[in-house]
Amino acid sequence: MKRLHTHSQHFIRRPALVKELIGHSKLKKHETVIDIGAGSGVISSVLATRVKQVVAVEVESRTVEILKKNLQAFDNVSIYEGNFLDMELPHEPYSIFANIPFHLSSPIIRRLIETNQPPRTAYFILQKQFAKKLVASDITHFTGQLGMLLGARYEVKVRKPLRKTDFWPHPAVDTVFLEMICRETPLVQASRFEAYEKFTVECFSDPTIYRKLPLAEAGVSAEKKPSQLSLEQWVHLFKTQTHY
Repeated sequence: MKRLHTHSQHFIRRPALVKELIGHSKLKKHETVIDIGAGSGVISSVLATRVKQVVAVEVESRTVEILKKNLQAFDNVSIYEGNFLDMELPHEPYSIFANIPFHLSSPIIRRLIETNQPPRTAYFILQKQFAKKLVASDITHFTGQLGMLLGARYEVKVRKPLRKTDFWPHPAVDTVFLEMICRETPLVQASRFEAYEKFTVECFSDPTIYRKLPLAEAGVSAEKKPSQLSLEQWVHLFKTQTHY
């Protein structure tokens, strides 16, 4: 399938790789799974043999016609033509398994942080550098602001590194397979999440606000930046702030 230059997406070449990645997942046979940026349907076609229902999401009208043709043999696949960011999410339990366009990684992740209908699990193929900033439980590298927000609601880990030759066209960057599992008990309760988001944004944006936090009490050295803290340290600092 030819890639549109307006979309930063690199398509998986082999269904066998999709089967392997699904094997690394916790998808359940009885659930609905959303494939964002479905393209020609390589991922959706494999998912259709493993789960109850697949929703293939594709925004490009030219590609939708190819998608419909390739998936017409599967009666458990529905196609949503449009932007995932505008799509109404299922009210029943669902998961996501997708190779998303790189330029939409951040807004897609943010939508899942903020929705009241989060997926049970989500699996994404992402740029390695971006994915590492989402894994807030690992303090061996920098965590991004988005990672601190995500970690309050999801357990996040990199399940598998991928090769550039797994895709066409070959990406110029390294990619990984990321797992997100919705926490049964969020680290920050829903009624306080808006305050937690404000706290995180302000502290990452303004060093003077961050430096006023009781860092020593949280076991954090004064030299460390917000991006160098563990998720547990960050949540602890938030819970010391009564004015948010």
